[in-house]
Amino acid sequence: MTRTSDLLIVGAGVVGLAHAVEAVERGLAVTVLERDEHAVGASVRNFGHGCLTAQTGDALGFATRGRGTWLRLGAEAGFGVAECGTVVVARSAEERAALEELAATRGDDVELLDPARVVDRVPVARDGLHGGAFLPRDLRVEQRRAAGAIAAWLAARPGAEIHFGCPVHGIDAAGAGSGETGIGAGGIGDASGDGPVVVRTGRGEFRAHRVLLCVGHDLDRLVPGLADDAGLRRCVLQMLQVRPRTPLTIGPAVLTGSSMLRYPALSGTAGAAALRERWRTERPELLDAGVNHMLTQLPGGDLVVGDTHHYDRTPEPWTDETLDDLLLAETRALLGTGVDVVRRWRGVYADAPGEFLIRPVAPATTAVAVTSGIGMTTAFGLAPAVLDRVL
Repeated sequence: MTRTSDLLIVGAGVVGLAHAVEAVERGLAVTVLERDEHAVGASVRNFGHGCLTAQTGDALGFATRGRGTWLRLGAEAGFGVAECGTVVVARSAEERAALEELAATRGDDVELLDPARVVDRVPVARDGLHGGAFLPRDLRVEQRRAAGAIAAWLAARPGAEIHFGCPVHGIDAAGAGSGETGIGAGGIGDASGDGPVVVRTGRGEFRAHRVLLCVGHDLDRLVPGLADDAGLRRCVLQMLQVRPRTPLTIGPAVLTGSSMLRYPALSGTAGAAALRERWRTERPELLDAGVNHMLTQLPGGDLVVGDTHHYDRTPEPWTDETLDDLLLAETRALLGTGVDVVRRWRGVYADAPGEFLIRPVAPATTAVAVTSGIGMTTAFGLAPAVLDRVL
């Protein structure tokens, strides 16, 4: 049995770590429990793209609020955070129109580019270019190092402790007796009382006055009833790490027309609606696969390319080679050069109606999930709002 923490967080991905950072900076005693030896989920399987400008509503607010925290933590914890922006490439009149509509509402956050200026910023093929836009406030995070570096930074702060390889078996709400419920019986005790919450793990019990479950799509493993009520399911992505046969330097993130059909600030424009309608006839394979074709560059020069989207409560384990072929064909056409595959993987994130799930599951215990694939973009702005609400 360890100390009784002010706040215990289950999950050491970016969302859980963001809440731990915010809590420590408020002077709270914080414990983080993570079942794996290090982060291996959505927090490392992504583009490292802080996609601020293409968001709307709460997501835009959280992304904007968290931007400075990313920059500060990158410097203090020792991982890369680049203020490199995003270039959105328009290869049709509809795509160009969507970007013009965005620029009309976002002012200096969107800089329209003619084809020559697009090619000046990113090495894409000139054929068929209609222009593009530069989104200067977007960030690129060194995603494969960030979670581990933030965890190490936290572990060195007074009042914080992190336990890896520590799977949670169940939680007894304040006042419930230890062992009263097990994970097979629902996982979360529902007794009320004034005592601390008891979190049962494979490495003993932990106590805290408040608990946050930041386990992403695995909420259904601990609180299946909540997952049912929220319509929670898994979104599975196919992604690639590729090596251009002609060495390229690409500072910004690069989005394409397919991105305009997914990110809300663009997908609601008339230009995006016209593009979607045209693609129903001309490019149905992109729509059927839920493609968001984009890329970012890793420190060594390889590119992260993706992605496709498939939704299910329990997805089949197989990858589909035709989807990788589709991403590779789009990448070769965009860059005008061949690429070789270095790695293939499946990303998984929680999906549900709405972009964020913040819901009490028992006294002093709250589930928090980003249910729209934008955890890295929004986590450090979401965390202060959640703690204001639950503490």
